Amino acid sequence: MLRAGIVGLPNVGKSALFNAATQTRKAATANYRFSTREPNIGIVMVPDERLDVLAKMSSSKKVVPAAFEFVDIAGLVKGANRGEGLGNQFLGFIREVDAILQVVRCFESPNIEYEMDSIDPVRDIDIINTELVLADLESVEKRRMKQEKAAKSGDKKALAEVELLKKLEAHLNTGKTIVTLELSPEEKALVRGFFLLTAKPTLFACNVAEEDLARADENKYVRQVRDYVLEHHDTGAVIVSAEIESELVTLSPEERAEYLEGLGVKETGTDNLIREAYTLLGLRTFLTTGEKETRAWTIHAGDKAPQAAGVIHSDFEKSFISAECVSYNDLVTAGSFARARELGKLRTEGREYVVQDGDVIEFRTYL
Repeated sequence: MLRAGIVGLPNVGKSALFNAATQTRKAATANYRFSTREPNIGIVMVPDERLDVLAKMSSSKKVVPAAFEFVDIAGLVKGANRGEGLGNQFLGFIREVDAILQVVRCFESPNIEYEMDSIDPVRDIDIINTELVLADLESVEKRRMKQEKAAKSGDKKALAEVELLKKLEAHLNTGKTIVTLELSPEEKALVRGFFLLTAKPTLFACNVAEEDLARADENKYVRQVRDYVLEHHDTGAVIVSAEIESELVTLSPEERAEYLEGLGVKETGTDNLIREAYTLLGLRTFLTTGEKETRAWTIHAGDKAPQAAGVIHSDFEKSFISAECVSYNDLVTAGSFARARELGKLRTEGREYVVQDGDVIEFRTYL
């Protein structure tokens, strides 16, 4: 199961968001530095309204959403690449995740202890990224020196790797992350084997005060983060409120909806965060539905029909014959599989079909 790691400076709301996303109280949320030491790991369910619609259509007895893992990692401080704070542990835990969710504080409060003497989310992002860049620079330099020895013997693979490492080193020396470096598909494949911190896809979460949630676009810190990460990291930012999320964990679904309505918002920030993280990990969903259950199945973007069948059962990939597909929207509009077939919306796809997010599929196999 793929993992997204929640990182940031101490006391920016990481653990509160982890608890809300995983619907647990596993992570300590004390108002002091390093209340999280060992990473907390929890499964998050991906919010998907399509499941309830299909379950009602099929009279399903069970609904199973897609899921992946969140990891709540200890707060980082300046100098982490040299072992400051819990730096060595922090960086080691980040190496083990597949994507990074960086939480930045976008509100002022005298009641919550903060690592810095002022609120400046762009500065905070730079502190985190500088530590990751420096750690990667050290890793790349060590690997390059090792491969240069092998390259002297004429090893073509080592020679190619040395050239790539020099390219990475030059980019890192400018203070930029690897994820912003233009690489060929072959180079990207090699880089994946280096396990570099800044090569991981990253999403930013702006933690705002309760009163700012409904009008986050007016928050100057949020605007700063959005502009900065788009220009320097080619990614986006989502809005969350750790204060609100902590309250919502204790409420029933009905109470939660009423509370959000009172705040002028339709859904929790963590719902959006989970969906964005799921996409960030390169994950997509296809659906199956019937009287027994309606289920969301997780695949990687670009997976073909036999690979999707293999997610249900490994033997299905080997014995794949075809896939009967209909898009979720077409099925809902038709009202039933029978009607979708009459309208020509139900398609029979072969081995080369690339499964699309929201496809509702029934596989035919030799089994």
